[in-house]
Amino acid sequence: MIQVKHDLLSALHTALQAVVADIAPGAAVPAAAFETPKQASHGDFAITAAMPLAKAVKKNPREIADRLMAALQAQGAVQRWVQQLEIAGPGYINLRLSPAAKQTVVTEVLAQAGTYGSRPMPADATPHTMVEFVSANPTGPLHVGHGRQAALGDSICNLMQTQGAPVLREFYYNDAGVQIATLAASTQARLKGLKPGDAGWPESAYNGEYIADIAADFLARKSVTADDRSY
Repeated sequence: MIQVKHDLLSALHTALQAVVADIAPGAAVPAAAFETPKQASHGDFAITAAMPLAKAVKKNPREIADRLMAALQAQGAVQRWVQQLEIAGPGYINLRLSPAAKQTVVTEVLAQAGTYGSRPMPADATPHTMVEFVSANPTGPLHVGHGRQAALGDSICNLMQTQGAPVLREFYYNDAGVQIATLAASTQARLKGLKPGDAGWPESAYNGEYIADIAADFLARKSVTADDRSY
């Protein structure tokens, strides 16, 4: 339906040019634009150009809307894709698409497949949006929320890229620094037989039982394999 909307906007622009040339030659032609009605019962698109144009030429908005609707009805794209045009309120023109117009989206999706709805990225674009997501804390157990945030963050980036927005993804491993030092100190305390609440238990240590599991695995000389490395 993207092509349908493009065709109708072109038809609206032509109709506006014709109305302006008829009632006020040389006047500025309003931009062709559609609004989405707040209530679906009012139609698929709303045209509000009659009001600002009427104000500029000092005429009744509904008179301008009548002229504009007549000009629209003469356009091929409107005849092909529009089921009904009606004037409402002070000069709105409500537009209802035909079933055939709405069904064109199926053809567009099938033809464009994975690129449907995408916009091209400017040739000179440089990353101007940085999205940091997940950066899971390795000093605690991973949980379903980390997986959720990974999927959500990556989806946000993909969505922005489909709309031509350059994106730089940022994912911190957090595998160094104070938190890792605290993890090591906590594990060492467990290896010494200490537990939270005991004398000598580090004040900043992690108190979760998973620390005891790490210490037990260390004593058992268990190994961890990830990608091409084993520890």
